[in-house]
Amino acid sequence: MAFFVYILANRTRGTLYTGVTNDLARRVYEHREKTASGFTRRYGVTRLVYYETYETPDAAIAREKRLKRWPRAWKIQAIESFNPQWRDLYEDLNR
Repeated sequence: MAFFVYILANRTRGTLYTGVTNDLARRVYEHREKTASGFTRRYGVTRLVYYETYETPDAAIAREKRLKRWPRAWKIQAIESFNPQWRDLYEDLNR
């Protein structure tokens, strides 16, 4: 089973949200459909712009904690290295 650390944005260089999950497509769908109250619902953060894959939940959780402590500029740099156009990668997950 794979585990994922992901970053969502509401627009290019907009509000960012970092999370961890074992089912990336399902979790992003939940954010998009606003099924839970919270940060992503409040700020409309639904565009998947970055993700990393890990083999263990411990590794994914540790990485998520590190990313959350990163300065915003570092997160933007990581996103732009991975996804220069800030495309919504959610559609690629369902192919």
